[in-house]
Amino acid sequence: MNTPTSSTEFVHFPVMLEEVIETCCPHKGGVFLDCTFGGGGYSKKLLSFSDTKVIALDRDEYILNISRDLKKKYFKRFFFHQKKFSEVDTLTKIQSVDAAIFDLGLSSIQLKNLDRGFSFKSKKKLDMSMGLSSISAEKVINNFSEKSLKSIIKILGEEKDASIIAKNIIKTRINKKITKVHHLVEIIEKSKKKTFKSKINPSTKTFQALRMFVNKEITELIQGIIKATKTLKPGGKILVISFHSIEDKIVKFFFNNFSSNRSKPSRYLPDEKENNFFLFNKYKNKILTPSRSEILKNPASRSAKLRFAVRSNNQFKYPSELINQFKKFLELESLNV
Repeated sequence: MNTPTSSTEFVHFPVMLEEVIETCCPHKGGVFLDCTFGGGGYSKKLLSFSDTKVIALDRDEYILNISRDLKKKYFKRFFFHQKKFSEVDTLTKIQSVDAAIFDLGLSSIQLKNLDRGFSFKSKKKLDMSMGLSSISAEKVINNFSEKSLKSIIKILGEEKDASIIAKNIIKTRINKKITKVHHLVEIIEKSKKKTFKSKINPSTKTFQALRMFVNKEITELIQGIIKATKTLKPGGKILVISFHSIEDKIVKFFFNNFSSNRSKPSRYLPDEKENNFFLFNKYKNKILTPSRSEILKNPASRSAKLRFAVRSNNQFKYPSELINQFKKFLELESLNV
């Protein structure tokens, strides 16, 4: 089978490239883990510094040609793997890493390829797989119960009209299978109350929920940041660019609660050995956002938030508290038909 190709008309803008590079300090050299290769923007810039090595991964086979072109140019310093976040610990060339970068969400390459069903402008099949997924949006819509659909749309999409949308999906599929993107868009538009003040497309939150569920994005994010942290050397940095509140809550909780300045439950309680464990040095809770000029050039970057944390000298210990804190999302993404 031939590898899918990305059309050259799909212009990709790496979000907050200058801020990412400034935080990573590649001018000092080092090993960098690009966990969301996409159009290769971060990897290309990192490799432009002579003493760097980049290990990149991406689940999407549509970008393999981009990775091959970069490998030809930097064959001794660039290594690519078609893998998910949760598989970062299986990389054969992984070593003590200076920085690990995550740029979450949908890439412009994925969104603009209408064949893949991410955009509500598409007339194609309901797919929404970023690659290496075990299920499609079509299967979810046509096989999951009303209760499950409501939970997926409400929790992952934060959609207040989840109940009526799920109900109308069930009513529609009784008579005819829902296979195309525009069929689902019609159902959502009929279900939503018209809010003329809103600039957001009525399908946005439902599509976000389905995409996240199909690709198990919360599960992948949690496992990815845990395993990437394990690869960092002392003083190494983990950078995460998120685009919506659920992602940002997870990243903020991880950095806040596993840093040396983690808050104690009560200032009157004694320090316990468990509370002295931390993965990161003092976390400043600083959020970087795109500049006005970047937003004008790339409007999709407007909701981006960049957080980063610095690895401590402590031996790695699995952060079970992170799993427990977001258990409801993990359980939801594990639902089956």
